[in-house]
Amino acid sequence: MKAARLFLGLALALLMAGAARAEPYLAIRAGLKCVACHVNPTGGGLRNAVGNSFAQSVIPANALPDALQGWTGSLLDDRLRLGGDFRTATTRTSVSGRPTTSVGGTEQTRLYADVQLVKDYLGAYLDQQVAPGKSERQEAYVRLSTPGLGWYAKAGQFYLPFGWRLQDSLAFVRQLSGVSMTVPDKGLELGHESDEWSIQLVRSNGPGNKGTTTGHQTTAQAIWMQPWGRVGAAAAQVKSTAGDRQAYGLFAGTTTGPVTWLGEIDLVSDAGYPEGKRRQFATLLEANWLVRQGHNLKLTGEYLDPDRHVAHDNKVRYSLVYEYTPIAFAQLRAGYRKFGGIPQNAVDNRRQTFVELHAMF
Repeated sequence: MKAARLFLGLALALLMAGAARAEPYLAIRAGLKCVACHVNPTGGGLRNAVGNSFAQSVIPANALPDALQGWTGSLLDDRLRLGGDFRTATTRTSVSGRPTTSVGGTEQTRLYADVQLVKDYLGAYLDQQVAPGKSERQEAYVRLSTPGLGWYAKAGQFYLPFGWRLQDSLAFVRQLSGVSMTVPDKGLELGHESDEWSIQLVRSNGPGNKGTTTGHQTTAQAIWMQPWGRVGAAAAQVKSTAGDRQAYGLFAGTTTGPVTWLGEIDLVSDAGYPEGKRRQFATLLEANWLVRQGHNLKLTGEYLDPDRHVAHDNKVRYSLVYEYTPIAFAQLRAGYRKFGGIPQNAVDNRRQTFVELHAMF
């Protein structure tokens, strides 16, 4: 009987929804850094022991079944840590003058592993996407660190640090910067973590240079942590045969009562165009209202100017998303998005509704 309850509990955790990528508003709301809950110093992916405890006791509306309580993902005296996530969604898109379309299915299934080769000093991390389609490596790096991650170095393939590590990789600020949790890069990252600062410096190939033999990207980010919230700045310089790029970002987050706020402004300058440099601009303002434990209402407003030399070509996107986390590792998200752009382009003025199921353990 106990084995049956364990099997059913595991099945429920895998078929339900979970924060496949923990969103930054959760860290701001709790006053924690990304590294407090994740193995990756810059956040996302596999949770550490604190992250698993947080996911079980703080986020969900209800407690886990007895058979699943206390899961940490840790094996072999914390030298091996395992995890994974599953995401499926259905999205309906309405465009004026066209039939409504619906797309659904598995968006991703990932497996995570972290091995402490020399405990507290040397580790190896893997993030492998096994579905849909062929298996594809997202992150694979070795990590050298001092105890407590005061200083660390990562070498291999990983996600670059630039602005908020949003769950929605299609946000305008993530599209414009070209940095998201769907676009890993290969290189070397040096970082420093203290009570007030989180700092990274990266030398990498540059995601836009994938498949070429020339070019590189230098990325730097610094986040200042305070009891009231945090403020960050990021910069990236890309050398590429297709044209150089310079990107700058400012972002901040704070909490007022039950509402947690995120804001970001990104400026990008791309060379290689006949008219000279193309300057672009994107913003994001997000409010997350903790209705009650396990229930979060997200309101987001976004703005994108794809070419500051061209008048009236800007785009906007507004989102209303409800997130329900019934138990740890399980989340249901339902939302509505309204897009706005030039009137002549019907696709830029589309409407979307979606339902998502996530599972992470």
